[in-house]
Amino acid sequence: MQKRARLIYNPTSGHEVMKRSVADILDILEQAGYEASTYQTTPEPASAQKEATRAAKDNFDLVVAAGGDGTINEVVNGIAGLAKRPKMAIIPAGTTNDYARALKIPRDNPVDAAKVILKNQTLKMDIGQANDNYFMNIAGGGLLTELTYEVPSDFKSIFGYLAYIVKGAEMLPQIKPIQMHLEYDEGTYDGQASLFLLGLTNSVGGFEQVAPDAQLDDGNFSLIVVKTANMAELVHLMALVLKGGKHVDDPRIIYTKTSKLVARPADENDKMMINLDGEYGGDAPMTFINLQQHIEMYVNKEAIPDHAITTETPEELAAEDQFVKEVEEISKEDIDGDGKIG
Repeated sequence: MQKRARLIYNPTSGHEVMKRSVADILDILEQAGYEASTYQTTPEPASAQKEATRAAKDNFDLVVAAGGDGTINEVVNGIAGLAKRPKMAIIPAGTTNDYARALKIPRDNPVDAAKVILKNQTLKMDIGQANDNYFMNIAGGGLLTELTYEVPSDFKSIFGYLAYIVKGAEMLPQIKPIQMHLEYDEGTYDGQASLFLLGLTNSVGGFEQVAPDAQLDDGNFSLIVVKTANMAELVHLMALVLKGGKHVDDPRIIYTKTSKLVARPADENDKMMINLDGEYGGDAPMTFINLQQHIEMYVNKEAIPDHAITTETPEELAAEDQFVKEVEEISKEDIDGDGKIG
């Protein structure tokens, strides 16, 4: 029996570049040995999720999610809760494309991304479960997670992840810590924090060093707890992230591995918003569980090193260097290790 693939694509992603690429992608799927068909998402809530569930229950062998991280998250949610799950492939056509960045999938050309399937390289990927929802890349809680809701989509499209830095600088004076109760494998944290992050990959909002030693299939999250809410300290920590992930050893950070996390505000009257893959995922209390090697994904395996670091554009590198220099001048600390301040 011939294998079947279902391409689920968001027609509005990437300035409608997906619409122009569908025929070529279907041809690549045919070359890979699949009988291929398509589904174009609609404005209906959970359109991609519902179609992914339908395709899985109809015994499709492969579901291809084409769009931004939101579309990919929907497809993951459509199949992660099923006992029998098809393979999955992703074709990025969004803004930051964190998941594609981590899997070394080309992010600037949907046809090139589809060609990764022809390599026939797969990896059984860890998936996160948050109460009744699923996420494939990042979960977070605290006031800083509101940042992703505040950044306009067109702003993100123009400036990529640097938009988060710009908007974050505007929000920093408003940030106040939350008294959190966090239970994880190595212990419990009761105290103030502006943010916790739970990562499955090393790529968060375009930053590749937030969880520098993240493994894709080891059954563990990378847990990061940011204990400070001081504006100057947050900016300093951001600079440490950009320069080799030096934040993981900072005393203002808890950085550990865990297979599970229970998170809630210490005061039940406080509200703690939860972010799942860049979208609002409800409020704590919430229990997060790592589902080890849960979905088999097509990846560019030969390009994924033990400590994945994507080559950034000259514009991104220049912006990072300028940011670090400005922080050095304020803090009078040599962050990048070049022996100079600024």
